[in-house]
Amino acid sequence: MKYKRVLIKLSGEALAGDDKFGVNPEMSHKTALQIKEIVDMGVQVGIVVGGGNFFRGRTGEGIDKPTADYMGMLATVMNALALQDALLKIGCSAVAMTAIEIRDMAEGYSRRKALDYLEAGKVVVFGCGTGSPFFTTDTTAALRACEIGADALLLAKNIDAVYSADPNLDPSAERYSELGYMDIIDKDLKVMDLTAATLCKDNNMSIYVFALKTEGNLMKVINGENVGTLIK
Repeated sequence: MKYKRVLIKLSGEALAGDDKFGVNPEMSHKTALQIKEIVDMGVQVGIVVGGGNFFRGRTGEGIDKPTADYMGMLATVMNALALQDALLKIGCSAVAMTAIEIRDMAEGYSRRKALDYLEAGKVVVFGCGTGSPFFTTDTTAALRACEIGADALLLAKNIDAVYSADPNLDPSAERYSELGYMDIIDKDLKVMDLTAATLCKDNNMSIYVFALKTEGNLMKVINGENVGTLIK
């Protein structure tokens, strides 16, 4: 295995599938199966979930920005609970942790406890972002990856790699197999926000962009196969 401990950033849209809104049971089940497959191999997995399938802070027009961001954090909790449930149903031990305490639903985030769970073979699903407004779940993923000492931050996208432009709109868009951190800025690539990219750069955290919806891709990434874009 190329990676023994990873942090997967999973968008809310990935759980919504073709429904575009909410959680699609089939998509959450397929996602859980791919995760369980690598956990059974001994890979330690942390997951940060987005909330775009329910609500995005930046789309909360007319709502105070911090309030809209907190609403977005609540959306990530719904996804964290849905993914935890999907994992448990297939016999994969999982625990949801939230950066803001929500009793009776999930555990409050503790780095030490999260590490204990990972070492015990449990999947840890992180909700509520960083717990503070003005930060994206991309930044949360970079932060948690650094905190748990992950070998890599895996960005599960709806697109199979990083391109110079949207390949759906520009058939001539160049596909990248490897990039440097500064390429994200210099080439104005819409991979992740600059705060997250800077955090990864400062902590030498490798980033791998791939399409999770393609069956077997997660296992290929863990085994070091070239199915996406490596940023290092």
